[in-house]
Amino acid sequence: MNITGIVTIIALAAVAIILFMGLWNMFRDGSPNVSQKLMRARVIAQAVALVVILGALALFGRAG
Repeated sequence: MNITGIVTIIALAAVAIILFMGLWNMFRDGSPNVSQKLMRARVIAQAVALVVILGALALFGRAG
């Protein structure tokens, strides 16, 4: 597995962890401020994951 595969897995894992932290906070009636911060962090992590995936495709993808 190359470095882009590892970075992609790490980025996707970060998104999943933040998502589950937000769900856990919601189900245990946690602070709405914490939920808002987790939602913002998830959106940023998703953007990073998307950039990593698209960058890997641009650098290493093969047409046709």
